[in-house]
Amino acid sequence: MANAWINYHHLLYFKTIAEEGTVSKAAEKLRLGQPTLSAQLKQFEDNLGIQLFERHHKKLTLTEQGKVALDYAKNIFKMGSEMVEVLHERMKPCCPTLHVAALDSVPKQIILQLIKAAYKLSPCQISLSEGKSDELIRELASHRIDLMLTNFLPMGIDAKGLSSRQITKKNVSFYGTHKFKALRQGFPKSITGKPIILPTYDSKLRYDLDHWAKLQGIEFNVIAETQDIGMKKLMAISEMGLIATAKHTVTRQILSGELIEIGQLQGVYEELLLLSAKRKMENPIAARLMKNFNI
Repeated sequence: MANAWINYHHLLYFKTIAEEGTVSKAAEKLRLGQPTLSAQLKQFEDNLGIQLFERHHKKLTLTEQGKVALDYAKNIFKMGSEMVEVLHERMKPCCPTLHVAALDSVPKQIILQLIKAAYKLSPCQISLSEGKSDELIRELASHRIDLMLTNFLPMGIDAKGLSSRQITKKNVSFYGTHKFKALRQGFPKSITGKPIILPTYDSKLRYDLDHWAKLQGIEFNVIAETQDIGMKKLMAISEMGLIATAKHTVTRQILSGELIEIGQLQGVYEELLLLSAKRKMENPIAARLMKNFNI
């Protein structure tokens, strides 16, 4: 309903019910009768044309749309309180916020570059989240995060309402300690049967590596799988095996002599993408980063 009018009191009632978990507890806190509060909630849902709660006997559980509405309600009341404080000159306006999420496989220096780019655009308060792709995409689609750094482009229904832009594309090589230096001779056949640490199938790179190995007639001896790039580097430095990654991920380890390049994989790249979700009111910092940020 494009013309739905939001009643501030209805929003307060909804927020209180969601936070208290039941109409009875919310009614007690608001000092209202339960029938009155239930009727107000129904009127609010009818006005929105959205079911905000799943009803199980006396217990209420937020729907996915209800969770989004609750986030907005919290922000609306927070902004309302801030407005009063600012008008009475009791505080300065809060700086803008930016919530950034990244897969565990995204190098920390890339996240740092994005944060620095945000600060150059405007003083802001940044929140950071890391996790698995499906979890973060749900958060992005629900507007609970503004931008997501990923190396895996969502497809099908997961990509609905999302925008993406490639921010870097780098060649991938195998890296290991000096213990594996002899594998440079006869690469790539030389790595057949050698211990290898690979990303999981949450990453597009894993599929590309499998395809490359098949074309080369190589059988990987996979001793571990992880999306955590920090863990992969630790395992490689501990001489447990080889890792496949872009050079910018292991620059410090190469300069310190902890890791060396064994061989480059032709046609295999580490791609990083920046994702955002379409929304009516854009976060201005996120919008500018989405348009201009590159590595």
